[in-house]
Amino acid sequence: MWSLIIIPIVAAFVGWVTNVIAIKMTFYPIEFLGWELISFFRPVGHDKRGLQRIGWQGIIPSKAAKIAGKSVDLLTSKLMSVEQQFSRIDPSIIAKEMEPTLNRLSKQIINETMEDQVPLIWKILPESRKQAIYLSASKEFPMAIEAIMIEVKDNIEELFDVKTMAVEALTKNKELLNELFLKCGKDEFKFIERSGIYFGFLFGLIQMGIWMVYPAWWILPVGGLFVGFATNWLALRMIFSPVDPVKVGPFTIQGLFIKRQAEVAIEYANIVAGNILTVPKIFEKLLQSTNSDRMVEIVKTHVAEGVDKTAGFNRSLIQISSGTKRWEAIKEVAFQRFMEELPGSIKEIFDYADEALDIENTLREKMTELPPRDFVGVLRPAFQEDEWILILVGTALGCFAGVLQMLFLV
Repeated sequence: MWSLIIIPIVAAFVGWVTNVIAIKMTFYPIEFLGWELISFFRPVGHDKRGLQRIGWQGIIPSKAAKIAGKSVDLLTSKLMSVEQQFSRIDPSIIAKEMEPTLNRLSKQIINETMEDQVPLIWKILPESRKQAIYLSASKEFPMAIEAIMIEVKDNIEELFDVKTMAVEALTKNKELLNELFLKCGKDEFKFIERSGIYFGFLFGLIQMGIWMVYPAWWILPVGGLFVGFATNWLALRMIFSPVDPVKVGPFTIQGLFIKRQAEVAIEYANIVAGNILTVPKIFEKLLQSTNSDRMVEIVKTHVAEGVDKTAGFNRSLIQISSGTKRWEAIKEVAFQRFMEELPGSIKEIFDYADEALDIENTLREKMTELPPRDFVGVLRPAFQEDEWILILVGTALGCFAGVLQMLFLV
């Protein structure tokens, strides 16, 4: 009798273990753990160096770029428009926020540029004239920043690729990619672990009943195989299905993850806004944009205009005494110095930009409003890649446990 009772207990244990292993294999190890062996042949699956990799890397870390791309597709297509977010920024406020820094910076750039390019003229220029130039610069440089921000807003989709930025961030930081899924699906992963016990015990009772009636040697290995497969498969299906609520008598059935939409929206928005699409990272990417030629052109045009207006009458004096080429060189040096100082100076606007862009609240609100079929895309990519491997591992472990049970009972 006791030998029969152990069948559902072992089945529950197998269901739990296989589901726990499935989750761990999804996320860990973050880096490949195993061996690389030199191979004389290159079958499908070998890398370009002809090395055979024997070992394991978590499914999500091993396919970080592909999975991150799928996750970010939801972000860019359903949750946030870069153009709409940047439309909330007021260039005049940006210029006002940067004004104290620009006053200091403009004076510094003027002194350095003039001393480098026309030292004699700058030396003999009356102090009152210099002060007039500084005063003019204190007005022109903020206006230049305002004009730059207007153009940046008008061309933001050309200058800033939010998808590339987010995918790069998640691919380089696999721990963050894991965190995104683990935190958003924390309750679902707990359910997967616990459901293995419940489903395993239930299937174990069925195994026990069959064994009592028909104790063939293959019943327990086949039953263990089924338990390993079914506990994984059922748990994954119950998380996402059914997508839309289904009434069954007095009960309403819906995928477990979908029921937590409002809670997940808060977690997702917090991680993305706090770790991926932060204001400092956005402006850093903007200044180092792959379309930097366009960004350089925008900044250079407005800095040159600002220098021309700042110089006023002195521009003619320099051009007459030193030539037009020298004046163009002065503007180029001023532009280069401005670009060098801009990344540090622009930090002054981060608090305002963070408030204006309001990325976290935008993501939370938009995700809360998503239709269920779109919302499942938040967590589904974590299981779409090589899901069959996880189920196969569970099946193999269940079969192995069934063999051990059979040897014990027989």
